[in-house]
Amino acid sequence: MCADRYARLVIVRRFELRLLAGILAGLWAATCIILLGWYRPGGPLDLALGLAAVVPAAIAAMAVAWPPPAGDGRVIPGAGWLGLLTALVLAPLVAGVAGTAAGHQPQAIVPSPEIAYAWLVALAGTGLFAAVGIVYRTGGAGLDRARRLAAVGVLGAVLAATSAGLLAGAALANAGGIAAEPAAASRFGPTDPAAGPPACDGALRVGSTATLSARLSGEADHASLGEAVIAGERSGDDIAWNADVATSAAAGPAGAAVVGPRGWWREPGTDWAAVPSQRLAGEHLDATVLAAALVPDRLMAAEDRGLVRVDGAPARHCRVAIDGEIFRAAFPQVRWFAGDRSLHRWRGEIDYYVFGDGQLGLFEAWVNGEAEPVTAGAIQATIRASLSATDRDLPVTVRPLSVRPPVGG
Repeated sequence: MCADRYARLVIVRRFELRLLAGILAGLWAATCIILLGWYRPGGPLDLALGLAAVVPAAIAAMAVAWPPPAGDGRVIPGAGWLGLLTALVLAPLVAGVAGTAAGHQPQAIVPSPEIAYAWLVALAGTGLFAAVGIVYRTGGAGLDRARRLAAVGVLGAVLAATSAGLLAGAALANAGGIAAEPAAASRFGPTDPAAGPPACDGALRVGSTATLSARLSGEADHASLGEAVIAGERSGDDIAWNADVATSAAAGPAGAAVVGPRGWWREPGTDWAAVPSQRLAGEHLDATVLAAALVPDRLMAAEDRGLVRVDGAPARHCRVAIDGEIFRAAFPQVRWFAGDRSLHRWRGEIDYYVFGDGQLGLFEAWVNGEAEPVTAGAIQATIRASLSATDRDLPVTVRPLSVRPPVGG
């Protein structure tokens, strides 16, 4: 009876170890498919990068065929934890690759040293996990414990170094090829690759003038809450923008204009009305995002996502965590979705892009939380916002409403 129980236990353990190997193989295969099928940032080695990902996928597949020995009680705990932790590191990296491939900005799959370190950990873990099974299946079971561990370490290092060398070499060469092809000009900023954007926690600023466009959208339990599209221009503290609003809470044209001490205001369902300019202090779009969300204390925890190209202009992609109230302060137009109801329990992130002139030209943000502030009968809701500031520092004249409606309104 004990022998039968032990045999069943070995079968279960072998299945578990093979399942872990299958998960690793599937994650690496998904990476390969994404890179081959969708990742096209325009570098010279786009396809070679996908082919390089075949190597760790093949190594993980070897672990499926030859999993760590299920009958050695000293090996199973270590091998199991190694496979599990490697999968936990690799899964978010694969999700990041998918997000990069689906994104609008061409970006390297290894945008920063932090991401590079995680890839190395995943490659090393995959190599070691496969090495355990290979060594045991090729005569290592007869070695003493010290020699067996040394053999596993050496083989794991060789497998990890091979896959890391191919993948890192292709990734770095491809990223270098992307950076070496500057565009002739870009509305977002300088295109010279030598004009390196400043750090994420540096002294951020917006242009003295800018052409602005923004979009807000929302959803609750995967059902759309509508969207709002904004277009305008800013010159210093003077600003004029119009919006087309079509949300579950508001519909119709909206806008704001500030020229010196004078202001004009329009919400969906109302006509233009003169208001004091102080009332519109939070309606300056890019300047408002900088003042409300990207304060120095928050930038200390900023995540550097690496260099990207936005419409041909090199930019540093940065990210910070925010809550719903910070989102509201940065994008007060969220009132078209949530009115004045509190979003303090919502959580999200804001991505900001710093260009070679040291200015902010693109923002992408989202927050998520319970749906009650925006709609009834749903559980979870998400509101997203994107804002671009182009043609910065070019001459712009914002005229008062009495001369013409703002932004073609």
